[in-house]
Amino acid sequence: MTTHTVTGQPSPRTAGEGSGPKIRTRPPGPRPGGRGHARPSRSWTAKAVVNGLLALFACYTLVPLTWLFVASTKDHGDLVGTGGFTFAAFNLFANLGDLFTYGDGIYGRWLLNSILYFGLGCLASTLVSTAVGYAFDKYDFPHKEKLFGIVLLGVLVPSAVLVLPQYLLASKAGLDNTYWAVLVPLLVNPFGVYLARVFSEGYIPDEVIEAARMDGAGEWRVFRSVGLPMIAPGFVTLFLFTFTSSWNNFVLPLYMLSNDKLYPVTLGLAIWSKSSQQNPEFYMLTIVGALVSVLPLIIAFVCLQRFWRSGLTAGAVK
Repeated sequence: MTTHTVTGQPSPRTAGEGSGPKIRTRPPGPRPGGRGHARPSRSWTAKAVVNGLLALFACYTLVPLTWLFVASTKDHGDLVGTGGFTFAAFNLFANLGDLFTYGDGIYGRWLLNSILYFGLGCLASTLVSTAVGYAFDKYDFPHKEKLFGIVLLGVLVPSAVLVLPQYLLASKAGLDNTYWAVLVPLLVNPFGVYLARVFSEGYIPDEVIEAARMDGAGEWRVFRSVGLPMIAPGFVTLFLFTFTSSWNNFVLPLYMLSNDKLYPVTLGLAIWSKSSQQNPEFYMLTIVGALVSVLPLIIAFVCLQRFWRSGLTAGAVK
């Protein structure tokens, strides 16, 4: 038996038509009671809430940075006598000159030390974490998951708790007050190992590794020539995470270093900020120095954004 709609067109048939019950289909359109018209309204409300929260967080981030830039363009008198976001006589270049000439250019040395500690150090740390995460993903060995669980326990331990034991170990080994006292602890990054394993699972198919082995490539060559290029977006993302968190950290150098020529810029600015209570000259130097110290982070994010965007997407999927 064939059913027809009120317009006289044949209705869609289902499997087993003629021998069983027929499924009545409802023509597309808004549901009775107007429920179909409520969806655009809810969608618009959700977008407004999300955009409002994003705008709020953007203001929270940009307002201090704006104050820092405005304050860096003033001299000491205008800094005290004018509003926080009010421009006065433009004195930025004179302030930069004072910053880089004070103390025989000690600020420039601190900046180079920071690039050494947190640029090359974080690059080496990211390479080590990527290799370990790749090994946890692609190799089978005894007690693999238990060892990975121990690595995850390291993520739960705050880094500040480990500073004093690290200082005692460095002092015992004779490395305190040297560059190695800051560089060696940066090589160990449990969170980086976890992220590297996630990125390895997402970026490197096992079939590619097997194909490279069948072609005669050794394990080191498979990692260097096949695995590492494929995981490049995750590598850059991990480097930026490590670089950002390390650049803002001054607790470890504070314990490890006593020679001010070995300070990173964050520790030097903290010392100047503390000294500004007795000598107001350091207040202006600290503000301008903080503005300059932000520039490497901005440059790194702008130059590497096309890599870390795809890396963040892969991590979110996992």
